[in-house]
Amino acid sequence: MATHTQHARRGPRLLTRVLAPLLAALVLVLTPATLVPGAGAGTAEAVSVCQGRPARTITFATGELRLYRTRHYACAVTVAKRPGVRRPMAVSLQPRGGRPAVHSGRFERQAGPVTVHALNRCVRASGSVAGRGTSVGWILC
Repeated sequence: MATHTQHARRGPRLLTRVLAPLLAALVLVLTPATLVPGAGAGTAEAVSVCQGRPARTITFATGELRLYRTRHYACAVTVAKRPGVRRPMAVSLQPRGGRPAVHSGRFERQAGPVTVHALNRCVRASGSVAGRGTSVGWILC
């Protein structure tokens, strides 16, 4: 039989084992990113809006077209070289045998992302910023 003192000793161990990690996680969640050293220190290029691994980056005069690939999907985004001013931008991604996915309009930093199902299929991509852009033939086969 357990005595009253054995239960009393378990209480502090339980608190440190269970509640301490929960409190630490809560502090990390509630702390603003500006107070945590190193948080937010990365560049905008480090954060991707597309899932998958970077497959290609095609640069042109006013920006770049970034292509990403997973096993089943391809994703594309057009990023302006100098963000901040609203200007016409477009990105298009078309799987072979399918319709293109297009995102266009007036944006400050990027157009997209657009994602298409591309399992065992090549894709064709194009992107433009302020009327200047690029397009690629069938790639990522």
